[in-house]
Amino acid sequence: MKNRIVFWFAVLGAASTLDAGIAAAQTKQQIVEARNRMVDEEVAAAGIRNPRVIESVRTTPRHEFVPAVDKKNAYWDMALPIGEGQTISPPFVVAYMTEQLDPEPTDKVLEIGTGSGYQAAILSPLVKDVYSIEIKKPLGERAARTLKRLKYENIHTKIGDGYQGWPEHAPFDKVIVTCSPENVPQPLVDQLKEGGRMIVPLGERYQQTLYLFKKENGKLVSEALLPTLFVPMTGTAEEKREVLPDPSHPAIYNGGFEETAERDKQLRPAGWHYLRQGQADRDQHAPQGEFCLTFTNLSPGRASQALQAFPIDGREVRQIEISLDVRGTEIRPGRTINDLPMFVIVFYDERRAILKTLGIGPWRGTLDWRHEREKFEVPTRAREAIVRVGLFGATGQVSFDNLELKVTERK
Repeated sequence: MKNRIVFWFAVLGAASTLDAGIAAAQTKQQIVEARNRMVDEEVAAAGIRNPRVIESVRTTPRHEFVPAVDKKNAYWDMALPIGEGQTISPPFVVAYMTEQLDPEPTDKVLEIGTGSGYQAAILSPLVKDVYSIEIKKPLGERAARTLKRLKYENIHTKIGDGYQGWPEHAPFDKVIVTCSPENVPQPLVDQLKEGGRMIVPLGERYQQTLYLFKKENGKLVSEALLPTLFVPMTGTAEEKREVLPDPSHPAIYNGGFEETAERDKQLRPAGWHYLRQGQADRDQHAPQGEFCLTFTNLSPGRASQALQAFPIDGREVRQIEISLDVRGTEIRPGRTINDLPMFVIVFYDERRAILKTLGIGPWRGTLDWRHEREKFEVPTRAREAIVRVGLFGATGQVSFDNLELKVTERK
């Protein structure tokens, strides 16, 4: 069963990237078509409305900002490793943060966390100047070379600790932080212009919320946006972190989906990130509590999923057990016969390279609530994991509830 699941997920990944038009030998036209498809199906369709932001994502060559081994995945809406334990964010997340920042042509923007340079490149045509700081020297130098080669002349980069900001160029009209501190660094507050906007993911290592701040009378007024997942802000910010993850006791947070928050007239479950075409759904027949998580999709191939990450140390945890309840209505494969709903768990090493992908499912047709349970061996080199649930391109409706992780064997 597990081998079949691994094969199915591998096929899904291959089908998705091929469906995005990315192949080993790419023509310029194929790349443009893939980028347009990504924008239409994963950015605009997911709720981005600002036409300037959409156009910037449509014309920015994301494949130029990822390692050669991942160029085939550049136009799939997913995070990709870029080295030094860092990632390039999914295109929707980049577009969403950019839209919330409300960039204007006269803006001077400070970015904390250059990474690959992709977020700065998205901002470049939308603002006057971008000042971007990267703490990891190899990444910062590589991003600077890429941005120079692609002739982004209004982007200014430096190597340093973003916690301190860039005081010699302050004040800034906007500040965007693309890594997660536990709290907003005070120097960034000081360097934000009165009336300016700042967007930053705050919280614990694996449970964060994207906040939009507006500076009024010298202080930040906050608005919580979405649950999210970013790499930590290293340097001073990480040294000041008070709540640390516990990889010896992995757990799934809010697996019963009872903790919810209303956003855009929908109930969203706390702790679940990158939610697509899903919501917390009141169900009197739910196996646990009042809510379940329900995904509905009518367009074959369209993204419909949610994910959550947590620490897990394969040197201490040998085996885990996942249990869940699932229900489906008229589930049909998406663009390929392998586009079907599942529970998927992916293990990563300390560099965030994928070690193993396993899961439960897939499911088809119509099924009443059923209980599923599966044990998984944890790779010794595992340091974190991501779980995903959803339709994964299938059409119909699927609901999940009572999702739980237990450690069944330790080393």
